[in-house]
Amino acid sequence: MDLVGLLKSQFLCHLVFCYVFIASGLIINTMQLFTLLLWPINKQLFRKINCRLSYCISSQLVMLLEWWSGTECTIFTDPRAYPKYGKENAIVVLNHKFEIDFLCGWSLSERFGLLGGSKVLAKKELAYVPIIGWMWYFTEMVFCTRKWEQDRKTVATSLQHLRDYPEKYFFLIHCEGTRFTEKKHEISMQVARAKGLPSLKHHLLPRTKGFAITVRSLRNVVSAVYDCTLNFRNNENPTLLGVLNGKKYHADLYVRRIPLEDIPDDDAKCSAWLHKLYQEKFLVSMIRSGSSLTLASFILVFFVASMGVRWMIGVTEIDKGSAYGNSDSKQKQND
Repeated sequence: MDLVGLLKSQFLCHLVFCYVFIASGLIINTMQLFTLLLWPINKQLFRKINCRLSYCISSQLVMLLEWWSGTECTIFTDPRAYPKYGKENAIVVLNHKFEIDFLCGWSLSERFGLLGGSKVLAKKELAYVPIIGWMWYFTEMVFCTRKWEQDRKTVATSLQHLRDYPEKYFFLIHCEGTRFTEKKHEISMQVARAKGLPSLKHHLLPRTKGFAITVRSLRNVVSAVYDCTLNFRNNENPTLLGVLNGKKYHADLYVRRIPLEDIPDDDAKCSAWLHKLYQEKFLVSMIRSGSSLTLASFILVFFVASMGVRWMIGVTEIDKGSAYGNSDSKQKQND
């Protein structure tokens, strides 16, 4: 370990960083409290000020990821869609498998200049957490209890408030609802089988109601859904403690822009669309998982399918057709 890496792993450095974060965060929360005086006078000014104040907090955590630990996050996307990123409101659907996936989501927002105004659909309990939770409260984050009968109205009302938000934003949503673990995955796949849905290897079954109400509430305000699939190379298992210790990770983020008009209005159709999206996410995760056996299996299946298609094309070629009335030909036609 080099000298810089050794220093980053020292408790004293961690203590200094935590002190700066807590002290600055509480000062900013206090400033946000005073901005409430602006709400009845100029709501949009209140929002713009709080976007910049929240940036002062969240940017410290992005700095911890990108500069302190040196973690690299490579974005793979369609070059034709790339110029639109950061210039439109978007719903970001991100898989929820890693301890630092929310930081990678923030890193994506920072890369396109939307970190201060970006939103999340978060658990209500987080609103009471000092610094981060209070910051989210002042920037009008959407909180849910995970009890649909309670969330149906409160989430819809919170989303309606974002329709006139003055800043561009990414609305980050983890449709799986909770972080991936083997136990949760086993239970989730039992539910999938009971509902007649395909199994997912690298994801939990998505919770569709929150996504459907988000799409419905933000339609004509949000331009697209960004389907984001996050993976780490070499089977890395990143942790917040590892980031704090200056450990470098290597992330790949696959971003696909889907125009919102391509997503159905009907809740049932929207739910079916989301299930299909997660089946496609499974394919991306399988290819990029880094497992030689998985890749070999995928290549084998692809090769067999390709040979099957070639065989079917060959059957239809004129010069390989059999004589009319031939018994073998009739047998093939009956098959």
